[in-house]
Amino acid sequence: MKQPDLGLKVTELRQQNSLTQEQLAEKCEVSTRTIQRIESGEVDPRSYTLHCLSEALDFDFGADDTSRENLWLAALHLSCILCILIIPLLIWSWKKPQSYKIDKQGRQVLNFQITMTLMLFAALFLLMLVPVALVFMGEANVSAMEGSPIFILLVLCTPMPLILIGIFCTYQGVTNAMRALSDKPTHYPLTIPFVK
Repeated sequence: MKQPDLGLKVTELRQQNSLTQEQLAEKCEVSTRTIQRIESGEVDPRSYTLHCLSEALDFDFGADDTSRENLWLAALHLSCILCILIIPLLIWSWKKPQSYKIDKQGRQVLNFQITMTLMLFAALFLLMLVPVALVFMGEANVSAMEGSPIFILLVLCTPMPLILIGIFCTYQGVTNAMRALSDKPTHYPLTIPFVK
């Protein structure tokens, strides 16, 4: 992991463990100024310091392997196309201890997937309301409407929300995968932050 991601992850883990910079410095047997400089991204820690940070924060900073990290990021973002929540959840759960980027972007993907899954269920619910409405209209009214352009338009537009959600998920997954691979910030609009 390289700076500034390393510094951000150290800060996040230190705060999660309710440690001050002084306490972390004491655990790692370095100066507080060293911890401050690592967290701000000013310096790359020496291998011994990185090892101490790994033990103190219970996180494997490990060797930086961006090719594999990029592969997992692409898989994470492209899983939006399938709109199956289990795939990004497994990738995120497995890889988040090894990469700050995967942890951060995995949360974005999970929030997007959960939001889109809820939208799909809402669209399916609305889709089921159409036959119920036709039953309540009565057989005589439905048979009179069958040949009309309004009825044909209604039948054709009924599955449209599902199609639009599928197109939106595909577009967002491909776009954000390309942005992640070129080290640009990723963004998923219309997302409710469930996983923080």
